[in-house]
Amino acid sequence: MFQLLKNIDEQLLLYGNSFHNSFFDAVVPHLTDFWVWLPLFVWWTYELYKIYHKKLIIIVLCVVGLLVAADRSSVLIKNSVKRYRPTHHAVFRDKIHIVNDYRGGQYGYVSSHAANSFAIACFLFLLIRSSAKKWMKISLFLWALIFCYTRIYLGVHYPFDLFSGALLGCFLAFLFYKIFCKFSS
Repeated sequence: MFQLLKNIDEQLLLYGNSFHNSFFDAVVPHLTDFWVWLPLFVWWTYELYKIYHKKLIIIVLCVVGLLVAADRSSVLIKNSVKRYRPTHHAVFRDKIHIVNDYRGGQYGYVSSHAANSFAIACFLFLLIRSSAKKWMKISLFLWALIFCYTRIYLGVHYPFDLFSGALLGCFLAFLFYKIFCKFSS
């Protein structure tokens, strides 16, 4: 069973990494830059302000704490599990397309990008789930999915690294949401 999951993970990586062209090779490396997404973050902040007003400060503090928790816990797991990234794996480093010679750190399980992006997406989703903010809800997860796909496109993560990172981020988001509810009442 483990071998079957490993084979699926590897085949999904190779498939997801195969969609290269010069345009995407130029664009994708920048899709995880903060400044690229700043207009989206400003919109999300504005929408949250319309719902929560002065509690927005508490939300911002929760997001900062959540990012620290997601990033540090994902790095701790990476350094404990020590699963090589595809770009550092002897079998895959010659099979995947690498952009701008970017290879990431040595270990990739779990993805910090996935943990961080899904932590934010899930936390904000929990905050707005009862409001009629359909496009904001869609944008949260679309952003997180794009963020994650860049890691496969660049060949620095297996899909299971991303899935596990997303689960970690969602778990932490739920905890921080409960903390927010407790202290913002």
